[in-house]
Amino acid sequence: MIKINVCENNYGYGTDEVIDTIQTEYPEVDVEVAPCLGHCEDCSVGPYVFIDDEMVQGDTPEELYEQIKLSLEKRVLKSR
Repeated sequence: MIKINVCENNYGYGTDEVIDTIQTEYPEVDVEVAPCLGHCEDCSVGPYVFIDDEMVQGDTPEELYEQIKLSLEKRVLKSR
C-alpha cells in the first residue's frame, strides 16, 4: 500500500486541501498526518509530503497536487 505522510504544520500552505483531494481520488492510499515530520526547513518554505519515505514538494498547492499525482501514477505502474 502506498503511504503519504503529512505534517500538519504545513497546512498553512494548502497541503490539507491537496490531501483531501488526493484521498478522494485515490482512496487506496494510506494518509497519515503527524504533528511534525522533523523537516522544519522544508516545511517553512512551501507545501510538501512524503510518499513512501520520498519527499514530494511543490511551489504552490496546485504544483504539489500535480507532483503527488505523478508520483502515485509511477508507483501504481511499478506495482503492476
